[in-house]
Amino acid sequence: MPLTPLDIHNKEFSRGFRGYDEDEVNEFLDQVIKDYEMILREKKQLEEKVRELTEKLNYFTNIEETLNKSILIAQETAEEVKRNAQKEAKLIIKEAEKNADRIISEALAKTRKIAMEVEELKRQAKVFRNRFKMLIEAQLDMLNSGDWDHLLDYKLDDEAVQEITES
Repeated sequence: MPLTPLDIHNKEFSRGFRGYDEDEVNEFLDQVIKDYEMILREKKQLEEKVRELTEKLNYFTNIEETLNKSILIAQETAEEVKRNAQKEAKLIIKEAEKNADRIISEALAKTRKIAMEVEELKRQAKVFRNRFKMLIEAQLDMLNSGDWDHLLDYKLDDEAVQEITES
């Protein structure tokens, strides 16, 4: 067990025949006590400082470990988010392509239907034109026929005129 300042202070030396000067020994012991007390205080302060620094070191070591774990988790999460985003992007593209194919198919079907309707309308217009032409030609033939001349030469007798006027 190490000496304490009190141990030094209370130390009694036996006296011999031609011993040391007692005052000089006491003065020296007083100086040793003061220095020893100062060293013990410094030691205690340094031990306290070492304890505080050790606690801080442990605290920062724990923070470092926590941060490292957090960084790893964040990296893993970022990778997972990236993978999920890529999967979702592929699904969206696939769905868009499917919709585009459907829209194109529908547009082609509508185009074919409209083309068929246009052809049908052209055919109907041609038929209508031919019928209208035949009607006009028939009317012209009728106008050019001699039946009209006969109507112009027809004269009403007095009796027919009277009958028309009375009715």
